[in-house]
Amino acid sequence: STGVTMKIGGWNFSAFHDGQFKLDGGAMFGVVPKVMWEKHHAADEMNRIDLDLRCLLVDHDDRRIMVDVGIGDRWDERKAQVFALDRRPNHLVAELAEAGITRESITDVVLTHLHFDHAGGVFRQGDNGLEPVFPNATHWVQKKHWDWANNPSQRDRASFRLEDFFDLKESGKLEMVEGRQEILPGVIVMPVNGHSPGQQIVEFHTGEKVVVFCGDLIPFRSQVHVPWIMGFDLNPLLTVAEKKQFLSRAAEDGYILVFEHDVDHEAATVEFSDGKFKPLKTFTLDNPGF
Repeated sequence: STGVTMKIGGWNFSAFHDGQFKLDGGAMFGVVPKVMWEKHHAADEMNRIDLDLRCLLVDHDDRRIMVDVGIGDRWDERKAQVFALDRRPNHLVAELAEAGITRESITDVVLTHLHFDHAGGVFRQGDNGLEPVFPNATHWVQKKHWDWANNPSQRDRASFRLEDFFDLKESGKLEMVEGRQEILPGVIVMPVNGHSPGQQIVEFHTGEKVVVFCGDLIPFRSQVHVPWIMGFDLNPLLTVAEKKQFLSRAAEDGYILVFEHDVDHEAATVEFSDGKFKPLKTFTLDNPGF
């Protein structure tokens, strides 16, 4: 769905993409046996599965908010093959342009975290070095995560590229958030630390429904199932606890969850039945059916 919008109250929600890529299916599902996850995610001959690079555009009052910015353009041929990058140059900005949206019109970029597939599109190569893709936007990051990303562990160092975000501070376009906070009217960021310290999910409280961009807390619809978590999570038991707590709220209050990496399922509501959380209704933002 490009540029077609889910309207709730005075809020407009649209999905845009920075293309797709592939990661190892085992890494995406940790201890879950392949015979179980491959029913939902077909693996190629290198055991890689497809991941969407879905970003969420939210228009409300005078703010135009982009949540996450994809993988970006600055990949050499070898890395592009490793990740099977499937995108055109400048992919996200091109999709926005086709919907009549300029990159200059984005007022805020909320980054769930700074892994390369979420923050790779913060900067692009300009004539005089790197330039911000969204030059007028304030970029929101949890301070805890900023500190971690600038000094990661050996285990997750490969997930960060300093050049994706390092210059944000110098640009004066960085806002550090500490903990759960309403950063803009109706926009609440909520830290979840199991995947990476200081990751944040982004909740939009519209006065009618709550729409949540789940980032890597729940990257796929299949991972609404609480024990299905990524091998990338630094603290898997914490992820499990955070998912349970979040999904309890989501089921109770009918939250709309937007999945960042699911190529087939854009959004869903969830329910708790037979002792487990399950997707209740799956839909796209351009056809929500309510």
